[in-house]
Amino acid sequence: MATQVRKTRSEERILTAAAGLFYAHGLRGVGVDQVIAASGVAKSTLYVHFRTKEELVAAYLRRTDDAWTAQLQEAAGRAGDDPRQQLVGLFDALVDAFDRHGFFGCPFVSAAVEADLDSEAREITVRHTRRRQAWLADLAQRAGATAPRSLAAHIGLLIDGALTSGRLLQDRAVVAGAKAAARALVASATGAPAATGAAAQPAQPAQPAQPAQGK
Repeated sequence: MATQVRKTRSEERILTAAAGLFYAHGLRGVGVDQVIAASGVAKSTLYVHFRTKEELVAAYLRRTDDAWTAQLQEAAGRAGDDPRQQLVGLFDALVDAFDRHGFFGCPFVSAAVEADLDSEAREITVRHTRRRQAWLADLAQRAGATAPRSLAAHIGLLIDGALTSGRLLQDRAVVAGAKAAARALVASATGAPAATGAAAQPAQPAQPAQPAQGK
């Protein structure tokens, strides 16, 4: 049992170090020796868990898939029980990611660019995107969208675009723009009002017209 715990802890240290390095510098910009140095484990320990760099990259992407999916779903849940609000609220996960990890874009878009077409890394990135889109389509359907898959596709484009623009511009304000666009898309697709902020306040009752004053 103690040996298994040590293996689990060392594997987690390796994956945590690899995640930070791969996300900031790309898959091809990081060597195994850098991961070993950052994790503080022996080279032999790393190769016990991951025989090749390709295995390490695949494990990193699977771990990131689970973590990023959970973050999107948690942000959506914070928006309330209404699926329409959840489709908008999930963009808060992007702000959280920028604040926590920096402006390095979407790890799956980056991996898709760098990975070979027939690699396991590429397969994981495609599977992640399909998994995310299936969840978005389910939310869109429960939100009452007339074309759930179309709405999900547009929301997905906004997510990827915000992450990419955030990396390019180094500006978290792009998320606010994407969130506003998502709000308008959801309103249009579901027939719900898109008002927010001051516009979302209850309308004040109209004042009775004053009688015209004689001259």
